[in-house]
Amino acid sequence: MPTPFDQAKKPTACLALADGTLFFGQGFGATGQTVAELVFNTAMTGYQEIMTDPSYAGQVVTFTFPHVGNVGTTSEDAETGTPVAAGMVVKWDPTEPSNWRATQDLKHWMLANGRIGIGGIDTRRLTRAIRQQGAPHVALAHDPEGRFDIERLVATARAWRGLVGLDLAKEVSCTQSYTWDEMTWAWPQGYVRRQGPGLRVVAVDYGAKRNILRCLASAGCEVTVLPATATAGDVLALNPEGVFLSNGPGDPAATGAYAVPMIQGVLQADLPVFGICLGHQMLALALGARTVKMNHGHHGANHPVKDLTTGKVEITSMNHGFTVDSQTLPSGVSETHVSLFDGSNCGIAVDGRPIFSVQYHPEASPGPQDSFYLFERFAAAMRARRAA
Repeated sequence: MPTPFDQAKKPTACLALADGTLFFGQGFGATGQTVAELVFNTAMTGYQEIMTDPSYAGQVVTFTFPHVGNVGTTSEDAETGTPVAAGMVVKWDPTEPSNWRATQDLKHWMLANGRIGIGGIDTRRLTRAIRQQGAPHVALAHDPEGRFDIERLVATARAWRGLVGLDLAKEVSCTQSYTWDEMTWAWPQGYVRRQGPGLRVVAVDYGAKRNILRCLASAGCEVTVLPATATAGDVLALNPEGVFLSNGPGDPAATGAYAVPMIQGVLQADLPVFGICLGHQMLALALGARTVKMNHGHHGANHPVKDLTTGKVEITSMNHGFTVDSQTLPSGVSETHVSLFDGSNCGIAVDGRPIFSVQYHPEASPGPQDSFYLFERFAAAMRARRAA
């Protein structure tokens, strides 16, 4: 059974908030220092998927669920090649895994991938602070000898520029085009490859999660992935039947400097378009709406979202610190989904055209299959266009 960190031990890690608040605990994983925005995630599982989700670039994640590490890690569950989140904060000491799929424990996985962890923290207190005061800038340090320059750590947190105005999509995007044919995991085969010709989809990678690409393949799509900086000419040169806009990190307005012109060019081609997370925000910007920074964002696997077109409520996975301002949606663009937590926008669609997007992550399967219809809707729109 997981046990708390021994508070009598000398602290080997320090979490310093920009307002001067300090949290001391026991470090694990890599040593050194990192600076980032601090968020909390309420998911009860999926910590490896969270740490490897490119949308968490520039963020340290506080896990509200105490038993982090109990299923170990496996390369099959990674959403990208290496962790992208800057670090993690946990309550209990990660223990040896109890899971037949595990190939490595969490501590050694963090060490091997250069990510810092801190445990023995009152995560309830920290989460309340984030909710009340907003996502703070923090410096996280791990030193086995427990030597910390507190003033310097606080100054580093205060000096960090934050995510507003920061384009991170280019940092996590692929650098060259590639194709994808791996489908979603199924017992007992595991991951299998899609066979034969499919619906030609270009996926623009702002920080794409692997399971999104798997869901597209499972829906019958022949996927070609392009870098975030691809132009409309690059996309249309591949003669796609549909265009997918992926998730990703950072300020959507900053990424929009190059992404919005591309999307507007694609929209003129009258193709089906589907966006998720940052891709949703990029589509909204291209259509004339605006995005705003949230107080502490939405991060978790238990977020209820209402589909305004059907009245159905979906349990969704979310990770976003910016949101589309629904009051700025132009004429001809409808709000299709809203969060039942705070009423914020979670989906849009262009009236009368197969162009839509959602803020949440249907591929993360918290429902577990509440939102898979979105991939099927995208595929159906391409088939209808092919048949016309």
